[in-house]
Amino acid sequence: MDGLIDLVVVLLRVLAFSIFARAIVSWFPIDRNGPIVRALDSITEPILDPLRRVVPRIGMMDLTPMIAMILLFFIASVLQSASSTS
Repeated sequence: MDGLIDLVVVLLRVLAFSIFARAIVSWFPIDRNGPIVRALDSITEPILDPLRRVVPRIGMMDLTPMIAMILLFFIASVLQSASSTS
């Protein structure tokens, strides 16, 4: 069971870092139809889209990537601590 939890923790962290990479890429004048941008969009959009419906924008700032990363790291740490206590 610990191996499965460890795998989920790794996947959650990879997803959080993908969201971070997407946020960084959005700052640069890169072709939005490029393969890297499309891959990041397809990986992260299932997490970010539902959050955008709940979290309002603050001016021009979209805080959903930061909130998603915090939630993903929190879930990963809870899973990891639950795995180490059993």
